[in-house]
Amino acid sequence: MIDIANALVASGYEDDRAIPIAIEQGKEWFADASDEEKRAFDREPNPSVNDEHDTSSANPDLLDEDVAVYFEDDVWKVKTVKAKQAADTFDTKAEALERAQEIADNKGTKVISYRKDGSQQ
Repeated sequence: MIDIANALVASGYEDDRAIPIAIEQGKEWFADASDEEKRAFDREPNPSVNDEHDTSSANPDLLDEDVAVYFEDDVWKVKTVKAKQAADTFDTKAEALERAQEIADNKGTKVISYRKDGSQQ
């Protein structure tokens, strides 16, 4: 999580916003990681403030944008408004709304929900 937070700060995020985002992303990684990935992580040295960080994928311009939930290609998608692509896809709208709310809560924004027909709820 420290690596994530440091990368976000290096990308222009303020500490008070980077830390909750990093914690949430760390929890997601842990929940989705295989046992081998977790063992490899345990063998890694602790991060340092002097480590290099990939800041190319983070976009601080999207931090203040709301999170949309919409139906496309037979799945429910969660995407930050103005982002190039969806962050997650789900089989049910309920799952998508739950994830969108987590993201919005971390960013201090709101969720915009759409119906299957594309109209805003």
